[in-house]
Amino acid sequence: MAETTGIDEHNQLVYDVFARNCTSRATLEHITGRWGSLAMVALLDGSLRFNALRRRVDGVSEKMLAQTLQALERDGFVLREAQATIPPRVDYSLTPEGRQVAAKLMELIELLEETMPAVTEANIRYDENRA
Repeated sequence: MAETTGIDEHNQLVYDVFARNCTSRATLEHITGRWGSLAMVALLDGSLRFNALRRRVDGVSEKMLAQTLQALERDGFVLREAQATIPPRVDYSLTPEGRQVAAKLMELIELLEETMPAVTEANIRYDENRA
């Protein structure tokens, strides 16, 4: 059985990402890891085939993308649809839960991109002070 942090007064499982054995930590890692977050945000625009997604997420290896998509599918964020055609066609898309999470990730990415000039300045100051 998956470990959580306990049961509340309504007999509901309680998840606490700060608790060492909470299963939510693995899920958090799947969606916030470099490849997971990029794959999910790339799928916000709609379904993509594996190679199209790999081109969109520049730098990810075939193996890492396959592992990432499998983890996100297992967590219920990504839907894999295989079509019995010749050659076989597999499309990846977001589930409703995946769409919610990806939208939040997109907000974070946009905020990060907006703050990059300040981050670059902070990096320069930090490096100068350390030299």
